[in-house]
Amino acid sequence: MEENKNLAYQPFLKEIISKIQLARYEMLKAVSKQTVALYWEIGKAVSEKVKLEKWGKSVVEHLSKDLQTEHPGIRGFSARNIWNMKSFYE
Repeated sequence: MEENKNLAYQPFLKEIISKIQLARYEMLKAVSKQTVALYWEIGKAVSEKVKLEKWGKSVVEHLSKDLQTEHPGIRGFSARNIWNMKSFYE
């Protein structure tokens, strides 16, 4: 009897593992899509400020530091990345 349970359990386990892997993959795709959209929006906003208000390098440096202070541990907001976001928009 126990052997029959084990035979039925293994395919069930594989099915659950497969569902988890698929869900994780879909979540990563969604996060990547949202990250690209966020970076594009930041790039657009910075680009507009640079053009309209003649912002320069120091403002982007300051923005970078403020974002990193506001969101410690979240990567991607270095001054270099923000300039890359800006060029992504253009």
